[in-house]
Amino acid sequence: MESEDLVKQELEELQKQLGKKQKFEASVSSLKTLLQRTYPSASPALRKSFYSVLCRVATVLKTRYTAPGFWNAGLGLFEQAHLLVSDPSEKEHLKACIAQAREHLHLEDNPSQTLRPADNQANRGYLFEGHLTVDPEPPQPQWLVQSNLLTTAATLFAAESSQASEANETTQDDATNMLEDLLNRLEEVVPLMVDVGPVAPRAPPASKEVVANLPVITLTEEILANLGKDAECAICRENLVLNDKMQELPCKHTFHPPCLKPWLDEHNSCPICRHELQTDDHAYESWKEREKEAEEERKGAENAIRGGEYMYV
Repeated sequence: MESEDLVKQELEELQKQLGKKQKFEASVSSLKTLLQRTYPSASPALRKSFYSVLCRVATVLKTRYTAPGFWNAGLGLFEQAHLLVSDPSEKEHLKACIAQAREHLHLEDNPSQTLRPADNQANRGYLFEGHLTVDPEPPQPQWLVQSNLLTTAATLFAAESSQASEANETTQDDATNMLEDLLNRLEEVVPLMVDVGPVAPRAPPASKEVVANLPVITLTEEILANLGKDAECAICRENLVLNDKMQELPCKHTFHPPCLKPWLDEHNSCPICRHELQTDDHAYESWKEREKEAEEERKGAENAIRGGEYMYV
């Protein structure tokens, strides 16, 4: 029988590999094999270690990886673990992980269904600000539809003027229909084009120095009582327990440090309330200052128009 100390060492090593993108799927596969082999005869302490690593897999998937291959590997692991665990709360959490993985992979409730390339292509996400999203691309906004109409109309005019002698009846009919559609929407186009303002820059990650100096607190019985019995880390959704180490943001929201770090490596805000931390991007910080000043000026102008006093809110 395999020594539990050796199994724990193997679990710790596999948990380290989960953070390396090129080794994630192999690590999850090894975890699944180890789970099948040793979990049924494992002690309660070792079973807790297994569950902790399973939660880490779920956290890594939620906060770092979007590729279907990673989620497919995670789904297989969660389903295997759900069959083996007996603790009701662990079973319920794994059930939620399975549901999220199936939703991410756009699978139906049929357990026998597997991810097919054609299905993935039909339901795949789209690139937004450099990140692949989970959901399909939303319909184009109205202003973009109008802009495309203007561009198409200009192209048709150019083609007609340069190749008037070659234009056939079909092309003329298409141009006429397009122009009629454009004229019908003209009253909508102009206000939309005028109202479009400068686009906000994409928020960079939080400052490394700020993140390094975030306070870490240890959960006491008093803190847990104030948080409530169902308190959980908002990222990994694990219930908080006595002596848990939690990292606190300036907005006072707290998270497990291993959960919060991947988030702040890509974002500069609290996952719950979106309170922003300082960044190392001077251009972005300057833009924020300019926006703050502009907002104060707008409020002052509104107060002046209404006959009120110039106030900051």
